[in-house]
Amino acid sequence: MRFKLPLLALGVSAAALAAPAYAQDATAAQFYIGPSAGYHDLGVDDEDLDDEDLDGFDISDGGFIGGLVAGVDVPVGTSAFVGVEGNFHVGTDAIDSEYGVAARLGANVGNGKVFVKAGYQWVDLDLANLTGIDGIEDVDGLEIEDTIDDFVVGVGGEFGLGGARLRIGVDTVSFDTIRPNAAILFAF
Repeated sequence: MRFKLPLLALGVSAAALAAPAYAQDATAAQFYIGPSAGYHDLGVDDEDLDDEDLDGFDISDGGFIGGLVAGVDVPVGTSAFVGVEGNFHVGTDAIDSEYGVAARLGANVGNGKVFVKAGYQWVDLDLANLTGIDGIEDVDGLEIEDTIDDFVVGVGGEFGLGGARLRIGVDTVSFDTIRPNAAILFAF
């Protein structure tokens, strides 16, 4: 994981952005956690592999994911907020697991929120399910990365559900993948 230092810098930067607002009113920060689920399509087309050397590959490039999302939002002014959140999911099919961190910027709208986010995401792949070839990780001379990592951006909205919020969003890793997702968030 060659990007741990930038990940740490992103977290420290988000905390520094939030610190002045948090210092003004310690009760204003809203921490949240909740279960999250979605589908992550990695964006690999069989047509991209139109090469005789790659015969036998049956690309299945997506999978359902389920896990947790947690973070904190801090008010900025009367209706805007900044925040930072992390996520961890386990997957099916082509995805073993994925995890990341992102900064959020958004606005409170009535009983809900709208936001954009940007950060960094890691996706651990199940190469056998991705390619359709059992034992592909052990083929001599074949070096295939089983983790992809890059920047993530996304948009979404959150809507009040009594004591919880329903979040609906869509993310992309380096504009190559698409990940629609939903979560039930509980504030504390």
